[in-house]
Amino acid sequence: MAILQHTLGIFLHPESEWQSIRQQRREGFMGVFVSHVPFLALIPVICAYIGVTAVGWQVGSDEVVRLTSVSAASLCFLSYVGINLGVYIFGEFINWMERTFGVKDSAEERHYEGTAMAVYVTTPMMIAGLVLLYPSPWLVTSVMGIAGAYSVYLLYQGIPILMNIPKDQGFIFASSAVTTGLVLMVTMMIASVIVWTVGVGPVYVS
Repeated sequence: MAILQHTLGIFLHPESEWQSIRQQRREGFMGVFVSHVPFLALIPVICAYIGVTAVGWQVGSDEVVRLTSVSAASLCFLSYVGINLGVYIFGEFINWMERTFGVKDSAEERHYEGTAMAVYVTTPMMIAGLVLLYPSPWLVTSVMGIAGAYSVYLLYQGIPILMNIPKDQGFIFASSAVTTGLVLMVTMMIASVIVWTVGVGPVYVS
């Protein structure tokens, strides 16, 4: 189990990297998850903590806004848990959809493929979390939008290769996975609002 294996390759030569990822199915679904997500999820969390406590953000000509260290730590911890849980659930959904789309690999191999797909397509989003060191709303939105677009590209390119299915079938599969990902994002946003209402919302520096 190599820590962060394939992370660079998925950016430089994604097609050959997907083939390499498929060949390592013996690693198991937990292997690919544990060797990547807990580490990559630290990037946006740590950067966000520094950004919202030390740098702050402002909208227009308004004053710079910062969070207290305790509030930021609580929100970042919840975000870290949410990222790990979100990627895991996304992988489980992809694994479930594999049976629907007739992927012929064994159950264990499908589980690995679903988890690996979720891990590597969310990698650009987690690395893009570096932008949270300077949490300007417009900058964060732009960078995350670009990272999200690349994640979608990886999904459409990688599913036919990793699942070993025809491209036309892979396109439909990928479209379904994108829809699932969007639903998960909305669900996490709703969960965040609920958490805020029970007293874990942001506390600003006065």
